[in-house]
Amino acid sequence: MTEQPGAKWNHEPTDFDQIGKLPRQSAPPASVMGSLNITAAAADPGLLDLPWHIRLEEWPADNLAALPRGISRHVVRFAHLDGSVIAIKETSEHVARHEYHMLRKLARLDVPCVEPVAVITGRTTPDGRPLDPVLVTRHLKFSLPYRALFSQKLRRDTLTRLIDAQALLLVRLHLVGFYWGDVSLSNTLFRRDAGAFAAYLVDAETGELYPDLSTGQREYDLEIARVNIAGELMDLLEGGLIEEKVDPVATSELIMESYRRLWAELTEKESFELEDRWRVGARIRRLNELGFDVEEYAIKTTPDGSTIQLQPKVVDAGHHQRRLLRLTGIDAQENQARRLLNDMDSFRNDVAPLKDEEISAHEWVSSIFEPIVRSIPRELGGKLEPAEVVHEVLEHRWYKSKDEERNVPLAEAVQSYVDDILRFRRDEDAIMLSTDTDTIKMLEGGVLADAPFDE
Repeated sequence: MTEQPGAKWNHEPTDFDQIGKLPRQSAPPASVMGSLNITAAAADPGLLDLPWHIRLEEWPADNLAALPRGISRHVVRFAHLDGSVIAIKETSEHVARHEYHMLRKLARLDVPCVEPVAVITGRTTPDGRPLDPVLVTRHLKFSLPYRALFSQKLRRDTLTRLIDAQALLLVRLHLVGFYWGDVSLSNTLFRRDAGAFAAYLVDAETGELYPDLSTGQREYDLEIARVNIAGELMDLLEGGLIEEKVDPVATSELIMESYRRLWAELTEKESFELEDRWRVGARIRRLNELGFDVEEYAIKTTPDGSTIQLQPKVVDAGHHQRRLLRLTGIDAQENQARRLLNDMDSFRNDVAPLKDEEISAHEWVSSIFEPIVRSIPRELGGKLEPAEVVHEVLEHRWYKSKDEERNVPLAEAVQSYVDDILRFRRDEDAIMLSTDTDTIKMLEGGVLADAPFDE
């Protein structure tokens, strides 16, 4: 990388096989004292234009993007960077480097998490006073912290879907050997996923990566999740942001049930009689429906040959995502991919059931997906991501056809959806709002004036 004046660019840590936390350093090397030190996977010159000589909480409004923030023990701000948005967190150097290191590892393991951009140390004020190092991550488009999901009251069934998404994220982390240590809704971002939610890890500063996790480690993470979620729900209840009939403690315990059910489906052995061999295919189909691929499985017969033991060996998430990406090039969330694939398969059965799957998928994209996306007015393009818009249009068309007892044309369904539904949603893209104090306080408190996130 090209070294910029006044800053030193360093590559990320390369010991990705290392278990656990990075070793602590008592002090930064003398060669980087007094100069900006940037650890990044790729040098982005735009980073040098930001006011690193100012405490983060005092940054000028011109540099900030007013987006809703979750609760954090650190000072966190969103800032503009070359047409995108980054999240900046002030913390200690060791914590920043460790979290950067963990996020890079998780990204390589294809776990849903925010993208690390850089660690910046050596910050000083113009008069030479040291400032805390920062961790820089990329803001996840179309995502929101849980407190900002709704402008009115959070319904109980929506809470259940959020907790299910959190449970799935925790299972995926545990499958790759990641112990989180601070599981909570506050440390997670949520995106729409065809009527459900997809959860992404935001805060990895307490996490450690091991070859495998013990039952005790997994259960302790789960207990942390239960306690933290109960506290967060009590806070929401106190603020009048969830229905009064919601029991925070009982609702928080749903993550225990959801997690254990999913973990058992993915990892437990199953025994059955020889004549029930069909259960091998049934188990694999259930895993596919949960969004996981079984790349390898072990079947063991008993000495008398009367029973079979089945256990998945390699379980990989994203079954429907990969199929949709392979057939169409569309990168979507798992539930979105499942919904779009269902429509694609119906399209193929209706138009040409014997046609090659890849050719039929191409025709579906040009006949269904692309016309819907092109029909969305430019000013409404930030409301939802394209895959979610297509999913909602298909659902809207189905209900409209059912209610009117006729086959509603696609163009009519799109226009009806735009006029009656999409126009009244708030933007879920990274909208650059005016960064006045009142706006920022409103967003931080989760008080949003327009339509609720879930309708």
